[in-house]
This record gives sequence, structure tokens and C-alpha cells, in this order.
Amino acid sequence: MLLLRSLRLCLVPRTGSRPAGPLLLQPPQPWPTFHTGPWLYASASSKELLMKLRRKTGYSFVNCKKALETCGGDLKEAESWLHKQAQKEGWDKAVKLHGRKTKEGLIGLLQEGNTTVLVEVNCETDFVSRNSKFQQLVQQVAVGTLLHCQNLKDQLATYSKGFLNSTELSELRAGPDREGSLKDQLALAIGNLGENMILKRAAWVKVPSGFYVGSYVHGAMHSPSLHNLMLGKYGALVICETSEQKANLEDLGRRLGQHVVGMAPLSVGSLDDEPGGETETKMLSQPYLLDPSITLGQYVQPQGVSVVDFVRFECGESEEAAEAE
Repeated sequence: MLLLRSLRLCLVPRTGSRPAGPLLLQPPQPWPTFHTGPWLYASASSKELLMKLRRKTGYSFVNCKKALETCGGDLKEAESWLHKQAQKEGWDKAVKLHGRKTKEGLIGLLQEGNTTVLVEVNCETDFVSRNSKFQQLVQQVAVGTLLHCQNLKDQLATYSKGFLNSTELSELRAGPDREGSLKDQLALAIGNLGENMILKRAAWVKVPSGFYVGSYVHGAMHSPSLHNLMLGKYGALVICETSEQKANLEDLGRRLGQHVVGMAPLSVGSLDDEPGGETETKMLSQPYLLDPSITLGQYVQPQGVSVVDFVRFECGESEEAAEAE
């Protein structure tokens, strides 16, 4: 009885505490809420900037996020900050990897107008040489060499040929739409790919009217972003003099380039030289690669052109062999 009385007292409201009437159960009050509109908008905007910076630069999400935070969300400044950081890290890694052997890589051959360039960039493994970022570096070196050659002021009465060693090549501009030099691009590639690399050498040829440059790259593949750049392990340029532009010059130039790559001559020689057989080092006296029953001179003579010079690059060949050629 005392228990029931106590329960009644608890259920019956005290006088003055609330108006008389049936007892209404109140729904539970929700937790305090905050207005999230601006935060969600800022988050969506930040994600969009992050994705845009990631697509444009190729750097990781973590680095892109840090760049945007450091630069207050300014996309252009964030991109510049990323490049500077990558440059610094790349140079640090280049110093650590310096001295490791670089026997692999690619030859790049680029022709535009009356100018042709041949470049060699080396790395440690064939696996990296097939990477698109490494191929992009070879492209930058070829374009930088081509621009350097085109900017040379000369009046061509005959052909001109030049070479650039590793140091000279490194100091060239990276291209019309890039800041810095080729050595800066080299550091970036080393930082990205984690292998030692070198810009080994380049050759360029400019010809006036009446000359033609035949070209060949062994195992050639086109650059993914520059259609007239060929990449491979061997490359050759053959400079010919011709009195008239013939329809088959491109095919003839390719065949002459094949011969230079395959037979590795050391000089051109002349049509009057006696054939020397398989050990012959003069180009015109060598057995023609595609028809050993005749010499290259015998193949060329009826074509109406004269071979006057050539350049041959073999990827990874020794410095002594490169200097000899």
C-alpha cells in the first residue's frame, strides 16, 4: 500500500507546477546542431582544386593537399610550390645516385624543316627507359637541342653539323613553354623515377637547298606526345647532296640510315675506293646491308645522290667509341 501511494504521488503533478490536464509525454530533444552549408561548400571546392592540381601536375594527393594548404588555395602558386619542392628533392636524389652505371636509355631523333637532331639520354634499367616520364625527358632534350640549333645564326652554303656533350646539353633551355634548363628537368625525372640518369650527348645537322638528311631509328617507336620524334636504341643521320628533289628520297634516306646502324662505318670514303669486304670501315666500300652482293657505293650511284656525311648513335656505347664516331 505504501508503495502504491508513493507511485501516485510521483505521477500527480504538484499544485502550481503545471496546469491541470492529462500528462503529455514530451519527445526527446535532439542534440544541438550547427549550420554546415559553408563548410560543405568549402570542402567541395577544396576537393575540386585538389583533383585539378593532381591531374595537372601528377604529384600525389598528399603533396597536392600540402601545396594548397601552404599557398592558401591558390592553384597557380601551389603548382609552382610543388615544382620547386620536387626540384629540390630531385637534386638531393641525383646526388645520392651519382656514379651508378647508366647503360640503358633511348636515342631520340627529331626532324623539323631543314634541321635534324639526334640525342641520347641514359638510365640504369630498360624498365625505366620504357616509362612515359623518361620518354618525356628524351623529348624535352630533343626539343631543347632543336631550338638551340634553330637559333644559331648562320648562312648555309653547305650543310653544317655540330655536337653537344653532356655538360653543354644540360645547360640548354628546357623548351619554349618551360622554365629552367634541361638539367632541371633531369633532376625532376631522377626524383620521380628513382634511377641515376644522364643527358649523354646530342648531334644536330642543318642543310640548305640541294641537300637531304636521311634518318633511321632501329626498333623505332613514336613519342606519345610529339609525332615527329622517333625513339629507339640506335639512330643514324645520313647527309646527302642531290641536284633535284626526288620522290623516293625519304625511302632512300631510311635505307642508308639502316646501313649505317647495321654496318657501323667510321668514314664515308669515295666511290673510287676498292671494296674491303666485311672488315671495311669506309661506308661506300662496305657490302650493302640489304644486298651484300654489291657495295653501298654501287647501290647509291644510280640513285642520283652523293653521300657526304653521317652520324651514328648507339645507346650505352662507351665514351671512347662515341668519340671515335
